[in-house]
Amino acid sequence: MDVSIDAITNNIQLALAPVFLLTAVATLLNAISTRLARSVDRMREILKRISDGHITDEKMLKHMHREANEAKIRGRLCTASIFFDVLSGIFISLTVLELFFFQAGAVRSLQTSYVIWTFVLGLLSFMLSLSIILGEVVYAYRSAGWFIPGSELNK
Repeated sequence: MDVSIDAITNNIQLALAPVFLLTAVATLLNAISTRLARSVDRMREILKRISDGHITDEKMLKHMHREANEAKIRGRLCTASIFFDVLSGIFISLTVLELFFFQAGAVRSLQTSYVIWTFVLGLLSFMLSLSIILGEVVYAYRSAGWFIPGSELNK
């Protein structure tokens, strides 16, 4: 095991390179969590307005129920995206640990295929998370309440 300062510096640089991907994972997680919170808040507001009983127009009630269901679907999409984003972070963190221990010589039996698999699985999970959140954004746009029963904006 080489303990020179150059070897230690090289080991740290090699192990920390995937950490930049972890920054992207954390940023995406923050954005998705914000979208999830807004969707849940919207669903709660709609359900509260429905349960208050002040809305008697049948078309408006139907519209509000549909909008609440759409918010629920958006929440599910955000939750799935969060799952794969966190999974990506776990795989990338494992990659960092594997690279560090491998380069430090602490683990002699570590196969390079483990590093490849954890990194590839991390990237695939990240890509899946991005794809799901893209689907949620498209769904949110398409399901936006462009037509509200009884509104002057519809004219």
